[in-house]
Amino acid sequence: MEQTENVEAAPAVPEDPEKARLVESARLAEQAERYDDMVENMKKVVKKELKLLSEERNLLSVAFKNVVGARRSSWRVISSIKQKEEEEKKVKLSEAYLTRIANEIEEICIDVVNLIDTSLLCRDDLDVESKTFYMKMKGDYYRYVAEVSPQDSKSGFADKANKAYDEAYTLCKAEMPASHPIRLGLALNYSVFYYEILAECSAARTIAQKAFDDAIQSIDELPPNTYKDSTLIMQLLRDNITLWSSDMEDDDDDSAQQQKADGNNEDDDDA
Repeated sequence: MEQTENVEAAPAVPEDPEKARLVESARLAEQAERYDDMVENMKKVVKKELKLLSEERNLLSVAFKNVVGARRSSWRVISSIKQKEEEEKKVKLSEAYLTRIANEIEEICIDVVNLIDTSLLCRDDLDVESKTFYMKMKGDYYRYVAEVSPQDSKSGFADKANKAYDEAYTLCKAEMPASHPIRLGLALNYSVFYYEILAECSAARTIAQKAFDDAIQSIDELPPNTYKDSTLIMQLLRDNITLWSSDMEDDDDDSAQQQKADGNNEDDDDA
């Protein structure tokens, strides 16, 4: 038996007071629903080049999700109005407004991706959970650009989203339990990507069904602090599976398909 040496525990790294102030400011901005302020605070946190804690990752995600989410909702509203409009002058006005909103969405999303690539994914101390989280974010924000892009540029953003999702999914399937909320959230968004962007309903349902079935088998192993998040995402997966199964049975019903797509746009992200 080898002799072990008594090694003093490394002293705790003192908290950066400026980082703590920025994080608290982001929390306040979230409560006030001032998401642009929240984004700016969390970008400053990221650029301090300190590893983000789980709560800080979530604050970053919530901030950008709300900033881009408002514009995604606006884009869908104007797109719906344009489809119903018959007067050429109003159609052109709607098209110009759609382009403006789409440009804003693209600018925000590329900002997110650049932040992830230059300040987060490049770290040497990333654990599997963090890396999966950031790769999933890349996939999400490339997907958001793809959904508002004209056909000639949509495929390029779709390819980038697919690559990010695939890398994240390969990593988490090997290293994370099937019922982990980050893995489930990734499966949810990846399946929505297949349905909405690639228009591959069968593949979308397969991803969602496999994720749900695998999670069911290990749900009892979940710690109490993640049980609620995981079961919520599993419910979203099950809802989509039901909708997409119905869609596959009657894919000629255009009105039903539009209703499903609109519903999934609200539920496509993890909690």
